[in-house]
Amino acid sequence: MDGIWLAALSGLIGGGTLLVGAAVAWFVDIPQRVVAGIMALGAGVLISTLAFELVEEAADIGGLIPTTVGFLAGAVLYIVADWLVSRPQQKPADPPANIVARRAGAKLAGGTGVAIAIGALIDGIPESIVMGLSVLQGGISIPIVAAVAISNFPEGLGSTAALKRSGSGGRSVALLWTGIALVTVVASVVGFIAFAAAPPNLIALITTVAAGGLLAMICNTMIPEAFDEQHALTGLWATIGFLGAFLLHELAG
Repeated sequence: MDGIWLAALSGLIGGGTLLVGAAVAWFVDIPQRVVAGIMALGAGVLISTLAFELVEEAADIGGLIPTTVGFLAGAVLYIVADWLVSRPQQKPADPPANIVARRAGAKLAGGTGVAIAIGALIDGIPESIVMGLSVLQGGISIPIVAAVAISNFPEGLGSTAALKRSGSGGRSVALLWTGIALVTVVASVVGFIAFAAAPPNLIALITTVAAGGLLAMICNTMIPEAFDEQHALTGLWATIGFLGAFLLHELAG
């Protein structure tokens, strides 16, 4: 029973920063450059965490085959889901000249604050399952929970800022993010309960599906959006995030 509560707490901490980011965006005007810096930092934290806490441990307990299959499958699943959420509803008359213009067009057509929120939900479910799985391996994984919490903050902040600009009401925004946060808690508990007796290779497969999806999300979303504002500093912030998560991994281990 203690494990269930620990899994729920992991999901609450990880998903709670979505609510914190949403609240900050609603009540405070945050410069986009600051949001981009936080996003780059979170990207570095996530890369470190998925490398040392997810993929490496999955390979140790389950072997290379399920780790490889799961990692590739997670990337493909995320890319397909992201395309379904963010694809433009209408084909533009003139092809955009560069990647920034392409993404700007996608945001105008279908990548609104709601679409960003759906993306956060797509990310959040596998992340939360992994947090639940980590409890099976000895309690709350501080590096994993910290990485998810840091990366969720800019998602909640960025999406809410877009929803606020579009005229959405505070009640609907609050209900949206509360619902997503509750889903992360449930997914963490499901990850703990459903896979408590699972064989190591299945746990490795599930863990790396989440890791592959996270890496695809970082490359497709977090780093490009951060680079739009931070430019050369994006690499520095990501490096600081990576190093911080690595040091946390080493000290916690």
